[in-house]
Amino acid sequence: MPAQSFGCDFGTSSIKIYSKETDTIYCEKNMVAIEEKKGMIAYGDEAFDMHEKAPANIEVLYPMSFGTVASITYMQDFLRAFLESHTKGSLKGAEFLVALPTDVQDRVFTTLVHGTGLKSKNIQLIDKPVAAGLGLGLDVTQAQGVMVVDVGADTTEISILSLGGTVTSKLIKTGGNKIDEAISSAIRREYGYFIGNKTAEILKNELGYMPGNTEAKREICGRNMALGLPALLEITADFVAKAISEQLKAIVDAIKMILERTPPELGVDIIRNGIYLTGGVANLKGLDEQISTATNIRVNMVDRPEECVARGLERVIKEKEFRSLTFDTKEQVFN
Repeated sequence: MPAQSFGCDFGTSSIKIYSKETDTIYCEKNMVAIEEKKGMIAYGDEAFDMHEKAPANIEVLYPMSFGTVASITYMQDFLRAFLESHTKGSLKGAEFLVALPTDVQDRVFTTLVHGTGLKSKNIQLIDKPVAAGLGLGLDVTQAQGVMVVDVGADTTEISILSLGGTVTSKLIKTGGNKIDEAISSAIRREYGYFIGNKTAEILKNELGYMPGNTEAKREICGRNMALGLPALLEITADFVAKAISEQLKAIVDAIKMILERTPPELGVDIIRNGIYLTGGVANLKGLDEQISTATNIRVNMVDRPEECVARGLERVIKEKEFRSLTFDTKEQVFN
């Protein structure tokens, strides 16, 4: 086995990469900063710090959108720089295991890795929901129904797993970014204030979904649209809950739809074992209670749900019994 093996989860909001060499999961914002004539000048958390603060000659953007590659050139530059900064030895001949989201062509990610110029030895793929199930500590190869709800930045993917594969799944274009947009829009309508995406994200993370709670509050800075000047504004948890209720309802409705399509035998397993919530937005306060109330099924939470897929990739790289779950267009075997 080569010295370098990586498990890659290319999320819209953040990139998570497991390195076998260091036995570590590295996580950074999936963002690049591009300056005219100079190309990429920053990536990851450093680029995120520039977001909404950069001058006109610097463009800060996400190279991923809705679970797929929006700019393959920038994503390749990011991946190469990211790996070089977190490894000690040569990257030549490294092996890659990539989590493939539902409805995304596998060639997109093989082209992405090949185009970095790292001369990778082998690129294997695994369905992202299956990797998430492994990252939860489950043995998804068993004849047992497992429901995984992965709430990401741009999409929410609901999957039923059994015998190492996906029985049924649904991908909806609702996630953390739409929740942020809903908060921004509500504040603009109600108070006449304009706030940035980062501020909306802070409100989402700190106040979450707590309808009726007017005690929990957060003071933010926005621009008073009538005066055109920056000003402070206090926002309650109840206001945020009302602003994001439609987005959460869309997620809950999609979960209920998948449950309706699930064979009864697998449905019994899900009722017994509960629903597993993963992805960065799984940490949203009150989301688990909202899903549990709507479905009458227990919702299981885990530490660092945003790393579930990366932990699953780690298990595949380390544990030989799960390597049969991988595939690629050339039918190579992950060694």
